[in-house]
Amino acid sequence: MCGIIGIIGKGEAAPLLVDALKRLEYRGYDSAGIATLNDHHIERRRAEGKLSNLQSRLEDAPLSGTTGIGHTRWATHGVPNEVNAHPHATARVAVVHNGIIENFRELRAELVEAGHELASETDTEVIVHLIDRMLEDGLSPEDATAAALKRLEGAFALAIIFAGDEKLMIGARKGSPLALGIGKDEMFLGSDAIALAPLTKVIVYLDDGDWVVLTDKDYTIYDSDDAAVDREVRVTELTGAAIGKGGYRHFMLKEIYEQPQVIGDTLHALVNPNSRAVTLPPLGFNAKDVTKLTLIACGTSYYACLVAKYWLEQIARIPCEVDIASEFRYREGVMPKGGAALFISQSGETIDTLAALRYARSQNQKILSIVNVPESAIARESDAVLQTYAGPEIGVASTKAFTTQLTVLACLVLSLAYERGAIDDAERGRLVGALTEVPARAAEFLNHDERLAAIAHGIAEARDVLYLGRGVSYPIALEGALKLKEISYIHAEGYAAGEMKHGPIALIDESVPVVVVSPTDTLADKTISNVQEVMARGGKVVFLSDAAGVTKLGDGAAESVILPAVDAFVSPILYAIPVQLLAYHVAVLKGTDVDQPRNLAKSVTVE
Repeated sequence: MCGIIGIIGKGEAAPLLVDALKRLEYRGYDSAGIATLNDHHIERRRAEGKLSNLQSRLEDAPLSGTTGIGHTRWATHGVPNEVNAHPHATARVAVVHNGIIENFRELRAELVEAGHELASETDTEVIVHLIDRMLEDGLSPEDATAAALKRLEGAFALAIIFAGDEKLMIGARKGSPLALGIGKDEMFLGSDAIALAPLTKVIVYLDDGDWVVLTDKDYTIYDSDDAAVDREVRVTELTGAAIGKGGYRHFMLKEIYEQPQVIGDTLHALVNPNSRAVTLPPLGFNAKDVTKLTLIACGTSYYACLVAKYWLEQIARIPCEVDIASEFRYREGVMPKGGAALFISQSGETIDTLAALRYARSQNQKILSIVNVPESAIARESDAVLQTYAGPEIGVASTKAFTTQLTVLACLVLSLAYERGAIDDAERGRLVGALTEVPARAAEFLNHDERLAAIAHGIAEARDVLYLGRGVSYPIALEGALKLKEISYIHAEGYAAGEMKHGPIALIDESVPVVVVSPTDTLADKTISNVQEVMARGGKVVFLSDAAGVTKLGDGAAESVILPAVDAFVSPILYAIPVQLLAYHVAVLKGTDVDQPRNLAKSVTVE
C-alpha cells in the first residue's frame, strides 16, 4: 500500500523524491508529502489527494536540500488530510512509515503525559515523538532509534532523518518491505525496487527485524538484536525508464492487452514446446509423497487458488485445501505430516499471506510460492519459487498478474500429475498443447473487444449484478464480480450456478443483469439449465461462451459474447479476460478512477 522513498544525494532531493513517489502511485494512496534537510533544519510539504496537489504546493513553496524522505499514504488511523499526511516531524526528527503500530494508544498516552503535543490522529506520530524524547535525553540518533524500535508493536517500514545531520538516514522494517539502494556517494531507501530503479540498480533487501544506518558513502545493517549483519547485494533487472501507458487510456487496459504476451512469456519459461514437457525448478518435495497441498492467498490470487483446487484434485489427484490468508493462521489449522503449502501473491509482500506462510513453516510444511517479484519477502522465505512473468502491474485491479498466476498453476498441475502417474505422456502433451494455444486465442478475442464495450452500457445502469459459473468457471464468476465492485463501485456477487435455487434466485428480476461464464465443457448443459431458470424469471443474461455454447443456449439471453473455442482445462485463463474487460468498460462509463479506485491499495502490507 503506502510508498516510501529516502535519498541522501548530491543534488536537490525534492524533484527526485516526487518522481519516485509517482512510480509508487500504483500501490494506492490518498495523501502525499516530502521532507528535506535544509540548512540543518527539517522542512515539509504535504497535501491531501493526488501527487499533483503536492506538486502544486512545491511550486508555490519549493524545498531545498540534498537529503529527504517522501511518502504516499493510504489512510489507516486518521482520515486522509494534510495533518495526517506523512512525513510526521518534530524540530529534531522526521519519519515516514508504512504499516500499523498496534500499541500506539498506550505510547501516545505515555508521550502526552510526558508533555508532548501530538497534532495528528495517526499511529505514526508516536514514533516521531518517541525518538524525539530519547534524543532529548541525550541519546545519539542511532541509539535513540534502536531504543524506540524495541517499543513498537505491529508492522512497520520506516525512513528517518535528523535535523543537523544532512548525511544520515535510518531505515527499519518489521512486517512491511523496505529496500536499500546503493549509489556512488549516494544512498537510498524505498518500498520496492520500482521506486529506486531510476536512482540505482544495486539493491539490498532488509530482512524482517533489520534496521540500517546510512550515510552518503556507506551503510550498516543491524538485526533485531542490534548485531551488525550482512545481507545479499543484488542487481535489479528493473530499468529507470518510466512505466507508461503506451497509448492506452488507462494502465488497466494496457495490462489487459498485454496478456497474450505475458502468458506467452510465462509459458516460455516453463514449457518445452517441442517435447511438450513442463520444466519446473526443484520444488523441495516429491510429488508422489505429498499428502496434501494447502493453497493460500488473498483477493484475486485467492480465486487463482480456487481454480487450482479443481485442477489439482481432478488432474493430479492431490488432496487440496484452499484458504484466505487473513483467516488461515488464526484458526490454527491442522497441517499434515508430509504436506506442502503454496502461497500466491503478485507483490510477494502481502502481509497476511506472509504471516500464513510463517505459520505453515512452523507446522513443518514445505513452502512453495508463486510471485511476480522474485526478490520479495515471500519468495525469500520459500523453499521454491515459481515466477510469473507479468512484468510491473500498475493498475490496482489485478489483470495480467491473475492470468499468469493461472498459467503457472496449470504448469505446476501438469508437472505434479505426470510425476504421480495421474496422466501419461499423451495426455500431458495434449494439455500442454492446449496451454500453448492460449496466447493466440487471447489475442484473437481482444481484437473484438467492441462487443463488451457495447454491453457495458446496460451493466452501468444496474445497482446489482450477479455472476454465475460452474466448476473452474465458478472462481472466474467470483473474480468477475470482484473486478466490477473494485473499479465501478457497483454491487456484484459471484455464485456457483448450481446454488441459484438455494437462495440467490430470489434476487432475479428484469433490473438485475446476470453474467454467466460457460465454456463448452462437461458442466455446460447444467449451467445452461440454470440460465434457463434465470431467463424464465426475467433476468437479463450476458452469456459468455464459445460458438457451440451460444448455439446450445438458443434465444433468450439479453447478450451473448462468443469466445474462441479452447480446451476446458485452459478455459479459466481465457475467460478471465472478458470479465476484466466488462468491468473496465463499465467503470469508464461510470467515470471512476480505473487505475486507482477509491479506498484500495495495490499491495496490502498491513492487517
